[in-house]
Amino acid sequence: MNRYRSLVRFRMLYLMMIPTIVLVIINNYLPMFGIVIAFKKINYEQGILGSPWVGFENFKFLFATTDAWNITRNTIMYNAVFIITNLVLAIAFAIMLNEIRSRTLAKFFQSAMFLPYFLSAVVISYLVFAMLGEEHGFVNNVLLKGLGIDPISWYAKPEAWPILLPIINAWKNVGYFSVVYLAAIVGIDDEYYEAALIDGASKWKQITRITLPLLMPIIVIMTLLQIGRIFYADFGLFFQVTLDTGALYSTTNVIDTYVYRSFMVMGDIGMSSAAGLYQSAVGLILVFGSNYIVKKINSDNALF
Repeated sequence: MNRYRSLVRFRMLYLMMIPTIVLVIINNYLPMFGIVIAFKKINYEQGILGSPWVGFENFKFLFATTDAWNITRNTIMYNAVFIITNLVLAIAFAIMLNEIRSRTLAKFFQSAMFLPYFLSAVVISYLVFAMLGEEHGFVNNVLLKGLGIDPISWYAKPEAWPILLPIINAWKNVGYFSVVYLAAIVGIDDEYYEAALIDGASKWKQITRITLPLLMPIIVIMTLLQIGRIFYADFGLFFQVTLDTGALYSTTNVIDTYVYRSFMVMGDIGMSSAAGLYQSAVGLILVFGSNYIVKKINSDNALF
């Protein structure tokens, strides 16, 4: 009876939820039927249901190759560095922007930092090439030339990209994350800082004793969401920014780019689907595992 009364009382709210529920089902749940592709040898004439079942044969594609360890290591290590770099720099910039007294100046810096997030991988690859190009790049022709150093062929030096890629990734994403953290900082009650000033707390102590602890819930949530995608790589960053240069594969080849190249060569959609399912499954396990650890430490900061 109580449920019926609740249904009648909030009927308009439930009606408003229907379009969103339908959209989520169509966009998020119906496509999950495609999971079966990962376990089949797709024949375009027979269709998905008519194609022969091969079980876990498609998954062996990821592990049977000699590149399996290399691409898995690159994917995890790069994403781990990206998570840490984006977290530290985004919080630092968010605090800096919050401390700028001029609102106009703060909004200018905020907009300038947020802009790269909307740039496509193609645009970013052109900008990076303009900086690192051997013949006409800014770094070689201005910076290194001014220091009397010979030009460097960046696209033939794989050892340089473990440093370059985190820098490029941070330039693109730190602005977005800083806006999220800045919104959380703005929501902190000013009375905390006023009380700290009365007690003689320095700006550093205000940041470490007030700002960071109150930011911890949003920090945990944002980090857990990124951990869930630690087996996914920014395809545009690793494929287009590096210009798909074969000489860089040892340090820039990740699961996504490897599967793409393999699909382009073999045209086997089942193998690509298996890789996507593998990445999703591992990401789900990592999110639940990380959330469980956070919940054990402090249940208030857990995602669920």
